Amino acid sequence: MTGNHKDSTITRRRALAVTGGTVAAGGLAVAGYQSAFADTVADTEASASASATSTSTGSSCMTLMTSVTEGPYYLDGALVRKDITEGKNGVPLTLRLTVVDATDGCTPVSGAAVEIWHCDAWGYYSGYTTANPGGSAPAESEDGSTANDSTYLRGYQIANANGVVKFETIFPGWYTPRTCHIHLKVHTGGQKEDGTYEGGKVNYTGQLFFPDAAAEEIFTLEPYSKHSGSYTTLDNDMVYDGGGTSSGLLTLKAVHKADPSKGYKGSITLGVDPDAENTGAGGGGGGTPPSGDAPTGTPPSDAPSASASS
Repeated sequence: MTGNHKDSTITRRRALAVTGGTVAAGGLAVAGYQSAFADTVADTEASASASATSTSTGSSCMTLMTSVTEGPYYLDGALVRKDITEGKNGVPLTLRLTVVDATDGCTPVSGAAVEIWHCDAWGYYSGYTTANPGGSAPAESEDGSTANDSTYLRGYQIANANGVVKFETIFPGWYTPRTCHIHLKVHTGGQKEDGTYEGGKVNYTGQLFFPDAAAEEIFTLEPYSKHSGSYTTLDNDMVYDGGGTSSGLLTLKAVHKADPSKGYKGSITLGVDPDAENTGAGGGGGGTPPSGDAPTGTPPSDAPSASASS
C-alpha cells in the first residue's frame, strides 16, 4: 500500500501519540527547537536512570535488535554533536536512544558511540544532494538553508553512564522506494578524535522507523508537502520486517497535541551485543535509490569518503 502526497499546507492538525512494540523504550526526550530542547541535567539523568531500571527488569529487553543494511548513503567521518540539523528546515525531532547489553541483563553500555544519518524533508542526503528522491521535489539547493552539503543530518553522540544519547534533528522525509526512516550504527572501543569518532568496532547496524499515521500527518506540512508522489508504507518497505520496537519502530510523542509542526520526541532502547562485530551488510533489500543502482549524486570533494562499512 502506498500513499499519494500532493502539495498542501496545514498549520494545525490533530497530533498523534503513537507507541511501538517489544523492547522497553528509553526515557522520552523533549523536542522543539527552543524551550522544548532545554531539558535540565537532572531531568535527563532521572529519565535515563528510570529507563535503565525498567529495561533491566523486563524479559522483553533480552531481545537483540534486528540488524539491517546500512543502505547506499553511508559516509565515514560524521561529527560528534548533539544537534545535526545545520539549519535544515523541517518538523523538530528529538531522539533519545538508550543502548543496553542484551546479552547481560540489559545493562547500559556506557561510552557506546551512536551514529545516525537520514535524509532531509525532501528526501536528499548530505554528500548525495543530486540523487533523485523520486516523485516530484525541488532541487536540494532550493531549501534556503545554510547547511553544509557534506555533513547535514549526520552525527555521533557518546552514551552516558546510563547508556543514553540524545540528538536534535528534524523528522526525515522519504525517497522512493523506502518508507520514512533513520539509519544508525552502534560503535564501541573507539574514541573521539578530531571532532569525529575513530577506531573500535561496529556492534550493530540498524534503521529507525516511524508509524505510518505520524508520517502521513507530517508530510502534509511545509516543507515536506513540496515533495509529491507515492511513498512506501511500513508494510511494503523492503527493510522493515514488522517486528515493532525490536525492528526499530520508534515510540513517538507530539510536543504539542494540537499542532504537530511543533515537533516530536522519539525514543527507543537498542538491545545490542557489545562483543559482536557488524559489517553493515545486514538484512533487507538494500534501500537503493530510484535508479535501482548506486546513488546518482556524487559527494562534494570536501565530503567525508564514502564507505561500505565503518
